[in-house]
Amino acid sequence: MFEVIANAIKDYAPNAWVINYTNPMTLCVKTLYRVFPEIKAFGCCHEVFGTQDVLAKMASVLFNEDVKRKEIKVNPIGVNHFTWLTKATYRNIDLFPYYRQFCEKYKDGCTEYVDPEWLKGFHGNAHKVKIDLFRNFGYIAAAGDRHLAEFCPNNWYLGSPENVKEWGFGLTSVDWRKNDLKERLAKSARLVSGEQEFEFKPTGEEGVRQIKALLGLDDFVTNVNVPNVGQIPNLPLGSVVESNARFCADTVIPVMAGDVPTAVHGLLSTIVDNQDMVVEAAANRDLELAFKAFCKDPQNTFSLEDSRKLFKEMIENTKKYLDGYNVENF
Repeated sequence: MFEVIANAIKDYAPNAWVINYTNPMTLCVKTLYRVFPEIKAFGCCHEVFGTQDVLAKMASVLFNEDVKRKEIKVNPIGVNHFTWLTKATYRNIDLFPYYRQFCEKYKDGCTEYVDPEWLKGFHGNAHKVKIDLFRNFGYIAAAGDRHLAEFCPNNWYLGSPENVKEWGFGLTSVDWRKNDLKERLAKSARLVSGEQEFEFKPTGEEGVRQIKALLGLDDFVTNVNVPNVGQIPNLPLGSVVESNARFCADTVIPVMAGDVPTAVHGLLSTIVDNQDMVVEAAANRDLELAFKAFCKDPQNTFSLEDSRKLFKEMIENTKKYLDGYNVENF
């Protein structure tokens, strides 16, 4: 699908800016650039914003001020849904010591936090995974717990339904996705027919400000997903990474984020390698290479024999989508 999209942009709108919100973020953005290297594309995600909100609420209580998310300046580094903050400040005040105290105090979850506003919008997320990762690695994991857990070894947080419950986060079921899609399609139909009136109102969506900046109406720095051109020196060039970038007139310029800290580099480099392997496997319709990435995924706890058995079953059950792949001989 993204090959088709990239080629259509190349043929019909080669100078357009492309904002991708679709997951898997890294693979989608990487495919756009693989098919059309000159594309002007970037991927947007709200996870880092959520972590900034957590820090803003913490700072509000600490300093008895109404601290806004945009006042929290951070240096994100990593890949989408597994991004880490190596720096976080409020008015040039280093927030790491305060966050360390917070993590020690609420290592069993922050549902008892003194400010009830903390609990709004967390959707059952007690931040236990985020807190646990900081206490063990010393850097702020900047995504929701259910996403962070995906990229960690299976027996840390996702080993069983009981394990998930213990860590205080929820999983999105297939049924929920199906029902949500059904409801959104029904709403779209009502809007198109005029049965429901479209309401114009500010959403706070960062993409609006990004578009304004690209039109020359703003100039600011925010986190995006783009190919690594050196902004994270110790991750492979060309891999899609998440870090800050400066937005201004018709320009997105990655900001130098620095190296991934040694403490988390091993975790991240495995993910980057696997994601690049999956993109290459899709480009070449190479099921064997996809299988190798599957075996290396931190959620895979099977033997190689059982991994191949499960992978073959997955291929068999999805083969109607696998045009161009040599499914029968895998």
